[in-house]
Amino acid sequence: MVSKDTDIALRSFLAQRGLKKGDLSRFVEEAVKWRVFNETLTEVREKFADLPPDELQAMIDEACASVRAERFPPAPKPSGT
Repeated sequence: MVSKDTDIALRSFLAQRGLKKGDLSRFVEEAVKWRVFNETLTEVREKFADLPPDELQAMIDEACASVRAERFPPAPKPSGT
């Protein structure tokens, strides 16, 4: 539940930009996702603040490589023709 003032302000904001009723839910959902992302990012930055940048980058690179290998395994090589 949001305050009446916030509701009116948001609906006015969306109306000024030509957005329709259904756009309200999408706008709120996107705003919540960004807020959660921002809060998570802040927490992660605080937890790793004392880690040297090179070491942190190495951890990030390793995690990315691992996820990429799982999600996008190399295509099998075609057998010789």
